[in-house]
Amino acid sequence: MSTTYDALRRPRTVVVGAGFAGIEVARALGKAGLPVTIIDRQNHHLFQPLLYQVATAALSPADIAEPIRKMLGRYASVEVMLGAVTAIDTQARKVTLATGTDVPFDILVLATGAMHGYFGHEEWSGFAPGLKTIEDARRIRSRLLLTFEKAEMSADVTEQERLMTIAVIGGGPTGVELAGSIAELARYTLARDFHRIRPQTATVLLLEAGPRILTAFPENLAAYAQTKLKTLGVTVRTNCAVERIENGAIVAGGEKISAGLAIWAAGVTASPLGSLLGVATDRAGRISVDRQLSVPGLKDIYVLGDLALTPDEHGNPLPGLAQVAKQEGGYLGHALAKRIRRGAAPKPFVFHNRGNTAIIGRHAAVFDFGWWRLKGWFAWGFWALIHVYLLVGFQHRLMVAIQWLWRYLTYERGARLIAENVEA
Repeated sequence: MSTTYDALRRPRTVVVGAGFAGIEVARALGKAGLPVTIIDRQNHHLFQPLLYQVATAALSPADIAEPIRKMLGRYASVEVMLGAVTAIDTQARKVTLATGTDVPFDILVLATGAMHGYFGHEEWSGFAPGLKTIEDARRIRSRLLLTFEKAEMSADVTEQERLMTIAVIGGGPTGVELAGSIAELARYTLARDFHRIRPQTATVLLLEAGPRILTAFPENLAAYAQTKLKTLGVTVRTNCAVERIENGAIVAGGEKISAGLAIWAAGVTASPLGSLLGVATDRAGRISVDRQLSVPGLKDIYVLGDLALTPDEHGNPLPGLAQVAKQEGGYLGHALAKRIRRGAAPKPFVFHNRGNTAIIGRHAAVFDFGWWRLKGWFAWGFWALIHVYLLVGFQHRLMVAIQWLWRYLTYERGARLIAENVEA
């Protein structure tokens, strides 16, 4: 990032991806009055940490999404474009959209995140949807509710048991949060909605290939999470690698498990957009960047978030967390603004760990700050406060806070909608 620019000619920055990283870059440059174009295939920014609550009918999609134009509309120098990038020409300095439109750039920032990774078994995606977008959350919510509807209409006890067996594959934070939330939905909310079946007897499985769940957390917090999941009625199976997924069944750990719904939370792979740069990637599709978040050998091209393999001060790769992406975006946006305006050379990016968390269920969570660990009600309350604060816009914060309080007091969930033309 040593290049400086003539103050009379402000370089055009193009940011691809309006996730946590991309929004922060555009916001910082917009505040500095510098020209920036942000491109995304969706018109909204999504607060992904709460996506599982949409999938389990606790929140509505609009509670965790905000229009990109609304977020950045106050900055006159920011242009928002709706479109999908299909080509990147690093020599001609332009990106091409699916419509054929070319968008020129002086500085390019790729922050397109990650997608579901099925470890080479993409055919599994039709039977076990993952959770990365609002569309994914709606699909899972509809299939989840539809399994109970079908069980209610079935007169076959064996088929009822199959339909009310929900398997979550992957014991990381997303899998743990999904399993706990599904168990609470069945036990406390749906139990009052049906008469022929007893949803509280539903089988919720959490399948993990490794020796324990929450491998990124200390063992005592992972053990606490597993105990709490068991209390909710979740059956945790470790050392249980999935071998095959088919319609209505999963083969895992050498056993065929009949299931009404399987949900994939076992792995992700970086956005395929990174391959358009023509540089080497790791097995997960991530691009190696330096401590300034730039791609070695490519002038003024930066990669952030889940698409980047970013080293910390010790050379170890940073985890794919929302807080990492958000901090990278803020860092790069301010660094670019200082460089363009004053020619200032940036210091290396340093990640400040704000803690790693996972929600198990009603007033139960784990929080790991490295030097400080929390579990139970206090961890849950701390998590709730932080996530309400991080939501974009006062209206979202207020509505989510009210809904969480209502759920806490009544166990009620108001977003139990089945979309049309959804197959379970």
